[in-house]
Amino acid sequence: MDRFHEIQTFIAVADAGSFAKAGARLRLSPPAVTRAISALESRLGARVFNRSTRSLTITDVGQHFLESARRIVADLEAAEREAAGEIAAPQGHLTITASVTFGRMELAPVVCSFLGEHPRVTASVLLVDRVVSLIEEGIDVGVRIGSLPDSNLIAKRIGAVRRLLVASPDYLARRGTPAAPADLKSHSIIAFTGLMSGREWRFGKDSGSKGVALSPAFEINDALAAIEAAERGHGVTMALSYMVQEKIRRNKLVPLLDDSVPPPWPVHLVYPQARIVAPKVRAFVDFAAPRLGAALARL
Repeated sequence: MDRFHEIQTFIAVADAGSFAKAGARLRLSPPAVTRAISALESRLGARVFNRSTRSLTITDVGQHFLESARRIVADLEAAEREAAGEIAAPQGHLTITASVTFGRMELAPVVCSFLGEHPRVTASVLLVDRVVSLIEEGIDVGVRIGSLPDSNLIAKRIGAVRRLLVASPDYLARRGTPAAPADLKSHSIIAFTGLMSGREWRFGKDSGSKGVALSPAFEINDALAAIEAAERGHGVTMALSYMVQEKIRRNKLVPLLDDSVPPPWPVHLVYPQARIVAPKVRAFVDFAAPRLGAALARL
């Protein structure tokens, strides 16, 4: 049996979570899917799926092999495009991920502009406030805010964002303006959980930063909801600069403790390593990097 066919079938089953759904996607009969997976397992000498009449789960061996399998397919597809003389023509479907608020405010308009210039490309944007595995979830490009862990991703730095403490003028008129981080203990704290882990805010340089333990009056996992609560005068919250810059400019929110906030976080575009980078990925990174960088530079 064709090894590449086995790998394609394996990826389809892993993505679909079902032999039947994978078969429908690949236009294969269920027995053909079963034969391909059995042949792959025989070649590997290990099971890639645990399956019963009610469930299908990928094994540890299968999970590790899936990453390599995706890379093999991507490299072969790119090589075929290059051989066909299409390497300079962006086309196909592009999947991009970013945090929810950054995606809404900054990324989505750039993606729409990119598609306007590249009519042979379509795109999906996945907005989630968690670190997504690009390879495991089949994503082409990600926007990462914060320090990057060691990985096999290619990273292009496009700028930085500041972490700011903000409150409304009305709140500060009623409760006073904190002069030092310790003063926050006497204030009503609105915590966006994505920026406040362990109910502690850290201030100062990373190497010598100090933590201030706080008890939030209101805690939520949505950045815009936390900012809206602060704008309505309910307390002090921490936000990233792109989230609140316009509200600060309009005096809806006031930045606090500028001398004590932590250093800015870097922002990168990241994508998986490959011997040949797909034209759609290269074109999007080249298009998005200067535009997102210019937006971040204004913050």
